[in-house]
Amino acid sequence: MFGLKRWMAGTAAVAVMAFAPQAQAETLGDALVSAYKTSHLLEQNRALLAVADEGVAQNIAALRPVINFIAEYGKTRTLADPTALTDLTGRESFREQATVSLAIELTLLDFGRSKARTEAAKEAVLATRAGLVGVEQDVLLKAVQAYVNVRLTLEIQNLRQNYVNVISEELRATKDRFDVGEVTRTDVALAEATLAEARAALAAAEGDVLVAREAYKAAVGHYPAVLSAPPKAPSLPGSLDAALSVARREHPSIIAQQHTVKAADLNIELAKANMRPTVGVSGTLGASGGAGSNLDYNSQTLGLSMSQTLYAGGRLSSQLRQAQMQREAERAALHQTAVTIEQNLGNAWAQLDVSAAQIDANNRQIEAARVAFEGLREEAKLGARTTLEVLDAEQDVLNARAARVQSEAERYFAVYQVLATMGKLTAKDLNLGIPTYDVTGYYNFVKDAPVVSFQGEQLDRVLKSLGKN
Repeated sequence: MFGLKRWMAGTAAVAVMAFAPQAQAETLGDALVSAYKTSHLLEQNRALLAVADEGVAQNIAALRPVINFIAEYGKTRTLADPTALTDLTGRESFREQATVSLAIELTLLDFGRSKARTEAAKEAVLATRAGLVGVEQDVLLKAVQAYVNVRLTLEIQNLRQNYVNVISEELRATKDRFDVGEVTRTDVALAEATLAEARAALAAAEGDVLVAREAYKAAVGHYPAVLSAPPKAPSLPGSLDAALSVARREHPSIIAQQHTVKAADLNIELAKANMRPTVGVSGTLGASGGAGSNLDYNSQTLGLSMSQTLYAGGRLSSQLRQAQMQREAERAALHQTAVTIEQNLGNAWAQLDVSAAQIDANNRQIEAARVAFEGLREEAKLGARTTLEVLDAEQDVLNARAARVQSEAERYFAVYQVLATMGKLTAKDLNLGIPTYDVTGYYNFVKDAPVVSFQGEQLDRVLKSLGKN
């Protein structure tokens, strides 16, 4: 019967050919860089950050004068009373009038409205920036998962392929022994059934590889070529408490929710300010004239106004209560976000320990299964064991090896899950060595609501490069 040592040697040889480092092999770092550069999800959220940046610009603009140009043209037809006319030709007359004017409006005092809106918009920008970091972490974590899964499914496929090769050899050997009368037709049928089962498992493993390749393309931006062995996993804090301390400070979901709470506080101030008066100034410069009229004139007006809503049917009071309840909701959401992150981090940390224990158990299982298989094989030669028992023992060795490969992949991925739940899985934290997106670049151009052309050209360049660096 074909030996376990030959099978293990064949498995190792295929694994070396498939995964040995090559000059053109793609590393995990390469995959992460590609995911960062090609992610449409990151591009989408960078654009959404620019949308939030424009909210600040629009609130700044609200503090500036509003200037409107108005041009009007009219033609008037006049009919006189026929009974008062001595000359019927004078019954009808026409007059054309053209007017151009500039109207200027400026809010002098709004008692905190504009300030509250602007500060709330800034908090929205900061929350969106933190949300972008969260999206970046998700993109990179999916890339790690895709990389690990491709390698895992390929290794499982190689194990299955080698097992098919082994069972094929054993079937041939069993048939030879049947020809000389050492075994029965039942032994041949058992070997044939085991080979069919092995081929079915190989087909499933090959399907898993195809699925993993598609997931890799979706996460990284291209199909995997030859993937090199993953590098040493990043270091983690020495304890769960240390990791939790980092997560509470740096996780983007917590940071985003903190800014959302601040924005809710400012919306309460805005609701209160809406109950106060508004003081503004307005003016116009105009010129008018036209055919059929001997009246041409220029006009200038200047006015000061104050307005305040005295009664709105309870709308303003309702808006204040609504803002207060919204703040309570956001505060509760902040606490729940912290609870969720702590739970996720605890789960990821536990998975590290579980995977390590599984690997240790898998190693013992492999050794025990190997010893059992070799013993059963020798006993079968003496007729003390059946072919089925030997084949089952061989399957046990394969299952143990596949389980160890699975556990090793899970433990490696769990390290990156811990980093993500700490808020430390970013291109900068992973030292990918690439230029990263500047979240302040677009904001710095638009925060003062630029109107001059040279800044507009700079904004065009920023828009063209948005998400491409």
